[in-house]
Amino acid sequence: MANPTALTLHNKSRYLEIAFDDGASFNIPFELLRVYSPSAEVQGHGPGQETLQVGKRDVGITDLEPVGQYALKPIFTDGHASGLYTWQYLYDLGANLDARWHDYIGRLHAAGFFGDTGREPGAVLHGTDTHAHQGCGHRH
Repeated sequence: MANPTALTLHNKSRYLEIAFDDGASFNIPFELLRVYSPSAEVQGHGPGQETLQVGKRDVGITDLEPVGQYALKPIFTDGHASGLYTWQYLYDLGANLDARWHDYIGRLHAAGFFGDTGREPGAVLHGTDTHAHQGCGHRH
């Protein structure tokens, strides 16, 4: 498993730059980090329980908290702070960035969002209560 050697938050352009000891380096957009959060709030508790994240184009990161020697916990500007991003998960996101973007846009289109709609701040899935708690009901 590769370990990180450098980590830089680029807040103005909204991406995380991460380099690994195997020579790989990636620029991962904050939006992608947010919509693929490994948290139960986003991923659910099993296959098929994922929650499509919308309106995250302009999401920022206010802080990156280290978790031991194996992960980071980003604090996003939309209040999301429950995902633990292991080095392996960050490596996978970076290595598969194009496929992840394609999947994300495809899921937005399948939900009825086209073009950039759904990525724009304030976008809401049809039939959802924007004021309801979106979590799974317990703390993580």
